[in-house]
Amino acid sequence: MLPPSNSSALHLIVLPNPFFVVKLKPGHEITPCVIKDLTDGKGGFFSVTRTTEEVSVVGEAYELMPPSYGEESTWRCIKIQGPMEHSMLSLTGVMAALTAPLKVAKVPVFALSTWNTDYVLVPNEMLAEAIRALEKDGWRFVEGSKIRHARL
Repeated sequence: MLPPSNSSALHLIVLPNPFFVVKLKPGHEITPCVIKDLTDGKGGFFSVTRTTEEVSVVGEAYELMPPSYGEESTWRCIKIQGPMEHSMLSLTGVMAALTAPLKVAKVPVFALSTWNTDYVLVPNEMLAEAIRALEKDGWRFVEGSKIRHARL
C-alpha cells in the first residue's frame, strides 16, 4: 500500500532514542517521578492512556527514568514528520498505509497518534527490517535519519 501522499509532511523520521512501553493494571500508581517528568517537561515523548482494563505508559528513554522503565526500553520509534492537516481528505488511511508493509514484513508495531502526527514503535532488533519494508513500499525517510539511527 503506497503512502497516501508525496507531501514532505508524510516523510518518516527515526527518533534517536529507545522507547519504553509499560502496562499497568487499573489503579496501579504511575511512578511519581514519571508523573513529575511528564508535567515538568523532562524526557522527550510521553503518552499515558487509561482504559478500564489497563494503563499504558509509553515514552522516550531518558536518563532519570525509573530502572523498571529502562528495562522496557526495547522499542524504536518511526515518526511521520507532520504536521498533518486533518481537514484534508487525502490523509485518510495514513496509519493503515504505514503499518501495512510492516505487517507483510512481520514486524510487530505499537502505534500511537497525536493531533499533529502518527508514531509507530517497532522492536529494537527489527528497526532495519522495518526501514527496508517501508522504503520498498515507497515511504521516504528524512535524509540521514535512517542511516544515522538504524545502526543504534
